[in-house]
Amino acid sequence: MGAFGWPIILIINALLIILLGIFVIWKTQRDRKAGYPLRDERTSKIQGKAALGSYYIGLAFMVSTLVWIIVGNEFLNLPEIEAGWAVIAIMLVSGFSYGLLSWYYAKKGEL
Repeated sequence: MGAFGWPIILIINALLIILLGIFVIWKTQRDRKAGYPLRDERTSKIQGKAALGSYYIGLAFMVSTLVWIIVGNEFLNLPEIEAGWAVIAIMLVSGFSYGLLSWYYAKKGEL
């Protein structure tokens, strides 16, 4: 992509983040005015278990990626992986695992 495209993409990205922030603040204020609690003991416990689980899943994924890079470079003569792609993969695995574990623990019922 040329140099012309990146400033436009960055501006669109910034606008989307700002709009998402405004939406989250608006929804939080609306829920607070309606009397809904933002956190209770159950949601705190669910989020804590999901965060710990996604931490361990992300850590295992990082270690396995590191082992694969070392084995690929030293023994299989594979080209090196760019750091950006590895970081994106780690962020996706951690984010999706947190979302899935939060959903699972919420549906599971009693913790």
